[in-house]
Amino acid sequence: MGHALQWIRSIIFVVQMYIAMPIVGLIYMPWAIFSPYGAVAGCHAYARYVRWTARWIVNLKTEVRGTPPTDQVLIAAKHQSFLDIIVIYSEIPHGKFIMKRELLYAPILGQFAYRIGCVPVSRGKRGQAIAKMVADVERGNQLPGQLVIYSQGTRVGPGVKMPYKVGTAVLYEQFGHDCVPVSTNAGVFWPRRGIYRKPGTAVVEFLPTIPAGLPREEFLARLEGEVEAASDALLVEAGFSPPAAPT
Repeated sequence: MGHALQWIRSIIFVVQMYIAMPIVGLIYMPWAIFSPYGAVAGCHAYARYVRWTARWIVNLKTEVRGTPPTDQVLIAAKHQSFLDIIVIYSEIPHGKFIMKRELLYAPILGQFAYRIGCVPVSRGKRGQAIAKMVADVERGNQLPGQLVIYSQGTRVGPGVKMPYKVGTAVLYEQFGHDCVPVSTNAGVFWPRRGIYRKPGTAVVEFLPTIPAGLPREEFLARLEGEVEAASDALLVEAGFSPPAAPT
């Protein structure tokens, strides 16, 4: 009975979450049109709303550990589900993401992503997009802030191993700022795909800063080692057991 009830709650939560997105977007749209601060405020409002409704509808709490950065840094995060995006964004003042160019054409979402300074990239042209973003910040055409990249390039399920792409190290060099690694166990409670939301406490952890200027190989090895170790520890804390290897 309890499992069936959690399924019902999960369906209600997912439906209302997607209904709320255009509503919040339309409320903040007039301000967002005239100022990027309006877009940032709207995205923060939506992120906090999702965290709040997850807590009381499906009993999924979120906990943030470490110190979210407030200065201009690169955030290299573990990505397991939409929930870690929501939590990270709600905790930083001016977050912007490396995103697929196609998302710019999504109604409301695309307009807000553009206004908060997300970096749309086409395959093979990421370096050009980042160079333009850095130049725009320096000229005052864009809000300085925290650039978020997912180092494995996609959502990765709990316990699944996937290499870290060299693109993060290239951005670290090109961006020229410190890097804040982020670990999570959000995928245990909010899967990559599907509707069911598991009750519990999902954790997003901001790890100690990696200073700018490290050699590419040293940076990438340190990033992967620290994020994977911290994420694995969070999975254990959440009671996650990886599937047994086939015999």
